[in-house]
Amino acid sequence: MPTRNPQSLTSEVESVLGPAPADYGQQEVVVLRFRRHGRRLVLPVLVLIGVAAAAGYWVGALPQGWMNLAAAGGAIAVALLLGLFPVLGWLTYRTTVTTRRVIQHQGVFSRHRSEVSFVRIREVRTRRTVMQRMFRAGDVDLFVGAERTTIPDVPGVLAAADALQELVERNYAHASRVERRFGQRPDSNVTFTHQDA
Repeated sequence: MPTRNPQSLTSEVESVLGPAPADYGQQEVVVLRFRRHGRRLVLPVLVLIGVAAAAGYWVGALPQGWMNLAAAGGAIAVALLLGLFPVLGWLTYRTTVTTRRVIQHQGVFSRHRSEVSFVRIREVRTRRTVMQRMFRAGDVDLFVGAERTTIPDVPGVLAAADALQELVERNYAHASRVERRFGQRPDSNVTFTHQDA
């Protein structure tokens, strides 16, 4: 299937719905990009170092050839399962916050992308366990009606949550101006709460 030019798609949409109002023409800018807190890498890196040291000592030093092959195979399996895959999982899970939405990308072999528009978000909450508080991290919950989208283990969670809250309020105010222009009333106010576990 041939790919379409985004400009041609925009012109097709405008031919059906008409041109977008001038207020919709705000440029979307990336505000934040982050991954989960880096402490998640400590255990996989220690596993990789330990496996490399053990394999360097044992592989080739065993009396039978099959034993050396088994030790090398075991070392490779442990390094992949407990070292490399967790690091790849951390690298491929990232969050991008723009002036209009929150976009989450994840997946090593199969890719998954989800996004939430700030206009739809009605509440921003943070949750932190004792361990997360030690590292100034935490989870951010974005509520869209009864649904919840969680951004897990955000580094510098309080500053990130404050930035998200400000973006929600600005987008809400912008949507309210646009809705007033068309004679509609905006939805209820947004709220913001912190919760430490």
